Amino acid sequence: MQKKSIWIAGVSRGHNAGVCLLKDGEIVFSIEEERLSRQKYDGGPFASLLKILEYTNKLDWLVFSHTTELNTAGKIEFTGDNVYTGFARKLGLIENKGNIWDHPQVIDLCRNHHKMHAACAFYRSGWKDAVAVVIDGAGTFFPMTDKNTKKEFVAYEVESIIDCSYPANFKTMYKHYGTNENRATAVTQLSSEWIGEIGETHEAVISDRAGITKVYESVTEYCGFSEIEAGKTMGLFPYGKLNHNIPALFDTSGSIPLSNRSFIVPTYPNGAKVNFNLIQFTADNDEDTNRDVSLLENRRDLAYACQLQTQEQVLTIIRQATYYTGKKRVVLSGGYGLNCVANYYYLDKLKEDGIELYVEPISNDGGTAMGAALYVWYDKTQDTTIRDCGGVYLGPMHSYLDSDVLTKVDAAGVKIQDATYSDIVNLLVNKNIVTIFQGRSENGPRALGNRSVLFDPRFEDGKDFVNSVKHREYFRPFAGSILEEYAHEWFDLRGMYSSPHMMYAVNCQPGIAEKIPSIIHVDGTCRIQTVTQDQNFHYYNLIKEFHTTTGCPILFNTSFNLGGEPLVETLEDAIWTLQNSDIEYLFLPEFNKLITVTNTQ
Repeated sequence: MQKKSIWIAGVSRGHNAGVCLLKDGEIVFSIEEERLSRQKYDGGPFASLLKILEYTNKLDWLVFSHTTELNTAGKIEFTGDNVYTGFARKLGLIENKGNIWDHPQVIDLCRNHHKMHAACAFYRSGWKDAVAVVIDGAGTFFPMTDKNTKKEFVAYEVESIIDCSYPANFKTMYKHYGTNENRATAVTQLSSEWIGEIGETHEAVISDRAGITKVYESVTEYCGFSEIEAGKTMGLFPYGKLNHNIPALFDTSGSIPLSNRSFIVPTYPNGAKVNFNLIQFTADNDEDTNRDVSLLENRRDLAYACQLQTQEQVLTIIRQATYYTGKKRVVLSGGYGLNCVANYYYLDKLKEDGIELYVEPISNDGGTAMGAALYVWYDKTQDTTIRDCGGVYLGPMHSYLDSDVLTKVDAAGVKIQDATYSDIVNLLVNKNIVTIFQGRSENGPRALGNRSVLFDPRFEDGKDFVNSVKHREYFRPFAGSILEEYAHEWFDLRGMYSSPHMMYAVNCQPGIAEKIPSIIHVDGTCRIQTVTQDQNFHYYNLIKEFHTTTGCPILFNTSFNLGGEPLVETLEDAIWTLQNSDIEYLFLPEFNKLITVTNTQ
């Protein structure tokens, strides 16, 4: 008799909400809600939950990750169960019986936000044990009672060190809790007296300071962006310079460096605020509200200071993690893990310490859905198998793979024709933007050849041209996808063999920058993706054809979307993007077809 499969769905509820579905410990699909709803950073992953029905109509466990408990979610009228378990119950994914307020198939891990970041990174690292460093904005919201004054307050986990091993052993060694309360910074052994049901003892700092990620968010907002758009600050920082008039972002006078509260004021759980009264270091006119503030010297210089000082603080925590545990393998996650400038910096600094680093490509909160699902699998089954679950091509399968897809496209009134790799290369070398759409979408924020916009990196004005077409800011850099076998000839990978997930902004080898000016940032770096035929058959072969024609083994690669839009998920999304932009060409390599769309605006 065939053994019954075990189905587990992990659900991330907050911003970057999403669902990860496992079957017998293997990832079936993982997707963020924004790809389906078309609302950037969307919460409430109901469309993602519906995708589960394409694979199974029953779950063994439904697991939730967030920063507040499941009982804080909205309620369904009359029955009173929360909207998520109620929705799953109505879909038939969990049993429609028993106690709907405390369902036996539902597991609430929302008080373990950082542990779910750690689980995602650890299980995908391929290592049997490691220490996780989580650098996040505001993780789990912990109600606390001061054991001396008995005053109640809320603290938020911002930085964590967690010892990880199979099957599901995650022990917190250190944590920084931030709070808005005015309280003296303290190092203490934090026990269940303070944190209630979590019930573990670890070294902790409870402070009224902004955490490292919150510092970055505050500067991001000051530079004119949404606090969640920290990647824009990362792009802006090399336009700045060292400015000695900028107050220090971190206070190093105590035993543990913490952010400067006079300059960066926390507003947990939201982003912190820059104290404008201390920004007196340039004559820039901040009163001109119509001006692009990213052009102002004080914004650029502060972005520069923020990048350099925050990455130094994270490096300190990485070294602290190896000291606490004695382990030399570190996995990095949480929102700051997406900082590819900092990640490259660590490689250089950690070499002398013999520390190996794995940076999780789905470091944002969407990755906690995967972490939660994997954690429950290993915890419930006590499985110790190290699985190869480090890929990112994890989106659900869609109807575009059906044989009638071309009929549907033709019916939409767009032009479609046969095309080879050579035809696409010919378009690229003649300064055309070509999009590529194939297979399963990339999970996480990086476009890695399945939902990408492509261009010839050799054009001098390529960055400005594509930024204009995509409606992006002038300072936003682009990435390069390179045949893995040529990566070391063109770039300094600082000891890495490959960089398949575009998590590092690396230096060029001498004489290379002038060959690919479209993808070289103002600081001389390039965020790269190495590509092999096994990883992405069609994308590799397209780059190889480009190399044969031009002598350049690299394609200019950026995400298939317009400014402010999520990456495209479906073929309909892709065609809509072309119809609403000056991009004309869409390559479907699985069908050897080229779609040409005329702008309908």
